[in-house]
Amino acid sequence: MDTIPVMKPWLDDAEAKAAAEAVSSGWIAQGPRVAEFESAFAAHIGASQGVALSSCTTALQLALHLLGIGPGDEVVVPSFSFIATANCVVHVGGTPVFADVEPQDGNVSVRTVEPTLTGRTRAVVVVDQGGVPADVEPLRRLCESRGIHLVEDAACAAGSQYRGAPVGASGLLAAWSFHPRKLLTTGEGGMLTTSDEQVADRARRLREHGMNISAATRHQNRQPVIESYLEVGFNFRMTDIQAAVGLVQLAKLEEMVQRRRSLAAGYQAMLADVPGLRTVQDPAWGESNFQSFWVELDHDFPLTRNEMLTVLAADGVSARAGIMAAHRQPAYRGHGHGDLSTTERLTDNTLILPLFHAMTEAEQAVVVGVIHRAAGLRAA
Repeated sequence: MDTIPVMKPWLDDAEAKAAAEAVSSGWIAQGPRVAEFESAFAAHIGASQGVALSSCTTALQLALHLLGIGPGDEVVVPSFSFIATANCVVHVGGTPVFADVEPQDGNVSVRTVEPTLTGRTRAVVVVDQGGVPADVEPLRRLCESRGIHLVEDAACAAGSQYRGAPVGASGLLAAWSFHPRKLLTTGEGGMLTTSDEQVADRARRLREHGMNISAATRHQNRQPVIESYLEVGFNFRMTDIQAAVGLVQLAKLEEMVQRRRSLAAGYQAMLADVPGLRTVQDPAWGESNFQSFWVELDHDFPLTRNEMLTVLAADGVSARAGIMAAHRQPAYRGHGHGDLSTTERLTDNTLILPLFHAMTEAEQAVVVGVIHRAAGLRAA
C-alpha cells in the first residue's frame, strides 16, 4: 500500500535544470544567483531588502545579534514552536521567556505576551505558526510603547497574507525558512528581510565572516583586493545552486498557495461535522498559506491524538503530532515559565494532516474517510 505523505515538495525538471545551470556556470558558492534571489524574494513579500542565509535558524540568530541581544537580556518567544525559535535566543547569550498562545490560531498575542514582559525584556519573537498569520500590529504597538524590538519568525508563512499585504512586509526584521517542509524550498536555506538598508548591509557582512567586501565581488574584480574583517562574523551563506532552485520555486509560490488553500477548504468542509474535531481556520486579519493543516481533537472525539495517529498510519496515511511545546523538551528542563496551559493542550491534542501541492482529491478522501470511521461516522 502506498503511503500518503504528510508533505511533498513541488519539484520538477525546472528546478533540476536551474541547479544544473548553476553548476555548469562554475559559480556554485554565494554569487549572482543569490543576489537575484534576495531581490526577487524581498520584492515578492514587499520588503525593501533580503539577505539570503543558510537557514531560518541562522536568520533568527542573526536578527537577534543585529539587535544587540546578549547576556542578561530576555527575549519572549512562544513555547508552541519548533525549538529553534528558543534556541536562537540562547545562541546569542540571551534568555528565552516562554509565552502562551491563543487557542484559535496557536499564535502569541498581546494578551499572552504582556504578562511575560519585564525590565529585562529586549525583544519579542512572534511566529506565524503553520503559516497562519499572527496579529502583528497590536504586538508591534505594545513593543514600541515599551522600547522592545519585535522580530517575526515567518518560517512557515511565505505566501500568507496579513491585513491585505504579504506577511512580513512591514517589519524591521523577519526570518524565513526554505526547508523542504515549507512551500518554497531550496533544500536547506533561509532569508532575513528588513526595511532598513543599513541593517541589511551589516547582515550581509556578518553572514560572510564580517568581511568588508563579499567573496563574489572580490573574485570578480580584475585587480587584487585585500579584504578586511570589520567585526566578528559568521558563515551563514547560501549557495548559488540553492538560489537557482529558489528562483524557480518563487515563480510557483502563488500557484502553490492557491492549491493548498483549495485543499484546506476541502478538509474544512468534509470534517466540519465530525464531533470533537476542530480544523485550523483563517484568522479575521489574514489568510494562511496552510503550510500545515492541523486539527484538534477534544474529549468528544472517541480516540486520543496518539491513537488517531496510529489508526491513520495503519491505513497508509502519514500524519504528524502537532507543534511541540519547547518548554517540555529536555534541553529546557528546569527553565522557568508561567502558565502555558493552551500550549500544552494544543501540543497534546493536535495532529497535522497530509497537505501538498500534488495531493489528489482521491488521496484527500482517503484521509477524511479514515477520520470519519474513527469518529464512528459513515463514509461520505
